[in-house]
Amino acid sequence: MLPATVLSIQDMEPATVVILAIAAFLLAITGLSIYTSFGPPSKELSDPFEDHED
Repeated sequence: MLPATVLSIQDMEPATVVILAIAAFLLAITGLSIYTSFGPPSKELSDPFEDHED
């Protein structure tokens, strides 16, 4: 039986850890933006063009 290999931060290169942290941050910001734009909070958003029609 083979031992299970577990990824550990101590075994990674520092550049890999930085890239993964940046990717996780960008993914979280993108997810939050999509949720805010199209999810339940979007009901509270107002359209400035619709508010100031001539």
